[in-house]
Amino acid sequence: MVSNVGAWVPNPHQQMANKTIVMTKIRQILRLFTQGKSKVQISEQTGASRNTVKKYIRRFISEKITYDLVSGMSDTELEVLFGSVEPVSKDERHELLQQMLPDLEKRFKKRGVTIRMLWRQYIESHPGGYQHTSFHKYFTEYTGRAKPVMHIEHKAGDKMYIDFAGERLSITDQDTGEVQDVEVFVAILGCSQLTYVEAVATQRRQDFIGACENALRYFGGVPAAIVPDNLKSAVTKSSKYEPTINELFADFAEHYGTSILPARVYRPKDKSLVEGMVKIVYSRIYALISTHTYFTLESINHAIGEALELLNNALLQGRDYSRRMHFEEVEKETLQPLPVFRYQFKQQHIVTVMKNGHVCLAADKHYYSVPYRFIGKKVKILFTPERIDIYYKYEQIATHLRQGRKYQYTTITEHLASAHRFLSEWTPEKFVEQAKAIDEEVARYILLVIENKQHPEQAYRSCSGILSLARKVGNERLTRACRRAK
Repeated sequence: MVSNVGAWVPNPHQQMANKTIVMTKIRQILRLFTQGKSKVQISEQTGASRNTVKKYIRRFISEKITYDLVSGMSDTELEVLFGSVEPVSKDERHELLQQMLPDLEKRFKKRGVTIRMLWRQYIESHPGGYQHTSFHKYFTEYTGRAKPVMHIEHKAGDKMYIDFAGERLSITDQDTGEVQDVEVFVAILGCSQLTYVEAVATQRRQDFIGACENALRYFGGVPAAIVPDNLKSAVTKSSKYEPTINELFADFAEHYGTSILPARVYRPKDKSLVEGMVKIVYSRIYALISTHTYFTLESINHAIGEALELLNNALLQGRDYSRRMHFEEVEKETLQPLPVFRYQFKQQHIVTVMKNGHVCLAADKHYYSVPYRFIGKKVKILFTPERIDIYYKYEQIATHLRQGRKYQYTTITEHLASAHRFLSEWTPEKFVEQAKAIDEEVARYILLVIENKQHPEQAYRSCSGILSLARKVGNERLTRACRRAK
């Protein structure tokens, strides 16, 4: 006879007790989750594994129910709802993240977006997904940012990198057969890598600034900053900490509402993007067009433009989108709008500030004031048909609307020292008006005296002395004398 002593018999009450403990734990997990606790904290407080915690939270979110509803359910109802939940397998989780990575990479390039922000959005929609450490690892592996050297993050609309290619192209004079080398300007947007290429005659400022402007017009907007290598056309004086920007280039940047951030000296990573693009230009543009002969800049730039469109529309290696597609989707809307009018290139003239606190723009023979403390200093005048700007050692010290009247003065009273402000009353116009009051012959002679001097101020004392003769000899004798003197 077989003894039943010590034999274990399942107790229905014990089963219910165990079942109740399990359902209580589920409620506890969900309550802590709705209170904002992290999965690590929930796991520590409930004693459940992190995978178990993630499993129940994922089902809770997917069912779109509230904790109040859960707390009102019976254990049986709760078991029906959560008992069949299976954790996501490692392979499924990895495959899901890999499918999401291309879109995550695009979103990451938008200004202000961080990897942690992406992870939070990912984990909210996929509670069973990777924690931040693993997410960061897979994301950086995909984007190529997990490198032992510094990598510059390129945010949408942030920077345009510019440089000249080391190798030149050439055009041929159709009449003489003479071959002339031309420079090749390259600009690239950091985020989308949309590229602009143009052949220009020289690297001088006018050609350089014109190419920069054409690049902005090609992109259809303005980035927050332009990053040149330390080109002489862009940077007057290189410095590790505070390089000096060429005045014309700085003025161009101000017109377009952007900043100039020269690549740091001995920091090759600062310009690696555009230098890499130059290499691509050699293989994807030079190789296509260098077998033909071009007679004008227009013809070679037409060929460059056709090859450039092929480059920008080709799919990027390992990606399912092109530079153009990436630009249209991510970067285009982040660029600042273009100004209505194109930049007017400024001519320049070096002059010395005269003792009366004015400078002469020789093109118009007109005089403009500067602050009196610059008297005797050499300054630079940059001028367009509309305005002039005056600089002293790269500092803008005055600006005026351009005037076309010869031998006239444009004066800002604040520019003059109090002891010199009376000089603004001596002008060619005033002398001519006083002479006309005597006779037209006297006025014509006064104007002749002024025109024969390099600067009107040199004639002021002469004019004053001539007009004072009217008080001594009378208007008639002065008029006859002026007529003979002409």
